[in-house]
Amino acid sequence: MKFAICNEIYQGWKLEDTLAHAAGLGYAGLEIAPFTLAHAVTDISAAERQRIRELAARNEIAIVGLHWLLVKPEGLYLNHTDAAVRTRTAKYFVELVDCCADFGGTIMVVGSPKQRNLLPGVTRAQAWEWTAATFRDAVKRAEDRGVVICFEPLTPAETNFINTAAEAIEFVKPFNSPAFKIIIDVKAMSSEAKPIPQIIRESWPDFAHFHANDTNLKGPGFGDVDFKPIAAALREVGYDGYVSVEVFKFEEGAEVIAEHSLEYLRASFA
Repeated sequence: MKFAICNEIYQGWKLEDTLAHAAGLGYAGLEIAPFTLAHAVTDISAAERQRIRELAARNEIAIVGLHWLLVKPEGLYLNHTDAAVRTRTAKYFVELVDCCADFGGTIMVVGSPKQRNLLPGVTRAQAWEWTAATFRDAVKRAEDRGVVICFEPLTPAETNFINTAAEAIEFVKPFNSPAFKIIIDVKAMSSEAKPIPQIIRESWPDFAHFHANDTNLKGPGFGDVDFKPIAAALREVGYDGYVSVEVFKFEEGAEVIAEHSLEYLRASFA
């Protein structure tokens, strides 16, 4: 199994140092949150994109792709009542695809709970239609550039729009595109009534990425979630993508989070 880690864990670190540290521990990939690099991906020049790609290559670690996509720039929204906002968001997703591919990445994770909540007066059906339209051009660009956009089901505590893996699959299926799949995330799956291994089996082959974390918002091995049944289910379905460490509480510090998470994942997948 290939293990990756998300770069925002390395708060205040230069990307060069983050890549070197993650690679040195034995991570196969780094996932990048664009807001840690620039206000918008359009601010990242072609030369800088190439530099980042070459940095990763020198450290013998892959750029997996992008996540936390709409933290910046402000004002973007997947299913806003204002068509102009949806149009700007759709165009930005195309830019995100290009940036991801320019880095050498192949995965884009769409969580963005605050940019997809149902606004007052908007029905689920209307939001569904508007969100699908927002992704249409980006999915086409992703097909051309070898990127897979992964829509993420999130807990009801985070968003009121698409909370289960089954619902996310229902959303992406009509596109009938290899470039539009879902991601499954341990924290998010823990909010469902079904056991996580069952969700994994039922969601395959519609997921293309996997986030490893715990219900306490820390890394794998920092909480009560047992990853051995999760690892067994991923092996059972034949998943061969990245298992990527994504956490939301950083008090232990980057070094401890990165090292302990990887040790725990290796033991769980052994």
